[in-house]
Amino acid sequence: MTSSRFVVASLLAVILTGMVPRDADAIPAFARKYRVTCSLCHSTVPRLTAFGEEFAGNGFEMAVRELARDTIDTGDPLLRLMQRIELAVRMDLFATAAVPVRNDATDIDLKMPYTAKLLSGGVLAEGISYYMYFLLSERGEVGGLEDAYVQFTDIGRSGISAIVGQFQVSDPLFKRELRLQYEDYQPYRVRVGDARADLAYDRGVLLTYSPWDGGDVALMVVNGQGLNAAGTDRQYDSDNAKSFGARYSHQLGPVRIGGFGYFGRERADGQTDRITVLGPDATIGIGLLEINAQYLWRRDTNPLLLPVTSESTVHSAMAEVIWGPFGSDSRWTFAGLYNWIDGDAPIISVSAGEEQPLERYHTANAGLHYLLWRNVRLMGEAGYDIERERTRFTLGTVLAF
Repeated sequence: MTSSRFVVASLLAVILTGMVPRDADAIPAFARKYRVTCSLCHSTVPRLTAFGEEFAGNGFEMAVRELARDTIDTGDPLLRLMQRIELAVRMDLFATAAVPVRNDATDIDLKMPYTAKLLSGGVLAEGISYYMYFLLSERGEVGGLEDAYVQFTDIGRSGISAIVGQFQVSDPLFKRELRLQYEDYQPYRVRVGDARADLAYDRGVLLTYSPWDGGDVALMVVNGQGLNAAGTDRQYDSDNAKSFGARYSHQLGPVRIGGFGYFGRERADGQTDRITVLGPDATIGIGLLEINAQYLWRRDTNPLLLPVTSESTVHSAMAEVIWGPFGSDSRWTFAGLYNWIDGDAPIISVSAGEEQPLERYHTANAGLHYLLWRNVRLMGEAGYDIERERTRFTLGTVLAF
């Protein structure tokens, strides 16, 4: 074994034995409110069970318009006042090492904590709820608000629900916040040239509706600017153009298939970039195995926002495999993730630590996850960067309390 490999192996061994949490003496906010186990809504935290998906869709209630609980009786029928603001904390701590080790870079790092979030959510009135979290620390800096929205559930008993605020454009597809991997769902993070639009966080309105059994529709309108700060004019958006998204999915036995479209326009310095993103997605359940897949085709008519236009096309895909060998109560979970992004010019960014714009991004990752407690997960992941021919090892723990 070479000296560099020996150093990496020794460090990982020390980290693995030293990172095991000793105790977890609290449970997250919604489980605390209803006095139930976290496993009712989560399998391997933070992944949701079918009931967890329904609970979120109900506006964080066991059933839409359930009898109020944990509220103060003020004698005012128009006031549903919570006894307390529901709060929870999530912390992610990681250690990473990449080989081969380079002399001019940091390839061994203790990212502790990598993120620390303060979360809150609850019911404000019948059919009205909220959810938000504040990044107390993200990669060593105060991240601020990411998810922050008000949800209007089953408006006028129509079956239509609306989310208003900050959310991820990709939420109707596969939720990045619920993944097990350290590696991200990178196709959703693709930005091209100087255009700010991607399928991650944005501000706007998201409508959802299930017109028939097994079918789900999502429609949205967003600024198309991400979570940028307001300008001197106190406006978030830099132009009047808005971006629109739509997705339909249908359950066919063990298979859910969907189609997604995103159409936006971005202007700067008198130049316009028209953005189109199209693609199918699928989820397949085979016994204890779940397979998720996404393909996206993106075209920008002028991503560099220059007087001389140059059209750009990006193809991207991701595939995820999740296997709990012992069923819904399995404390062990295997997760694999494959990311592929291919552009026609080196003007792509996925915010994954790239030193310069990319033309291609290509990785494969596999990890093993273990629930030490319901709200304490240990994980180990190995990933190979096919473009850079480098391997990254990650060990970590995720805690929620």
